[in-house]
Amino acid sequence: MKNKEKMEQLNRVELRGNVGSVKLQTGANNHGARITLATNSAYHDKDGAPVIDTQWHNIVAWESRNIRNLEKIQKGDKLYVAGRLRYQKYTGQDGVERVQTDILANKIVLLGEEEPLNMEL
Repeated sequence: MKNKEKMEQLNRVELRGNVGSVKLQTGANNHGARITLATNSAYHDKDGAPVIDTQWHNIVAWESRNIRNLEKIQKGDKLYVAGRLRYQKYTGQDGVERVQTDILANKIVLLGEEEPLNMEL
């Protein structure tokens, strides 16, 4: 295949929103967090009335040299998150197969802070 025909694959998500919840986790050698993040989109409906559409996102972050101080994140904080999408299939207690979408963070910035929680890779 020629170089011009090759196309780099990309799985990247960037979000800026408000923290809904933070659940800290401890693994064998590191600490992480599951964070819910709300993002809003504003538009006008067919009658011209303003509508705010809120979407909730599941963020998974593990502390590393690039992500630190996850314990500083609290409900209501404004965050910038960059990462990649991950889909996981599972079967619920009712026997129905479902798909969960997570954003695996590789950068988190607590907005309004002088020092970001991590540095770009």
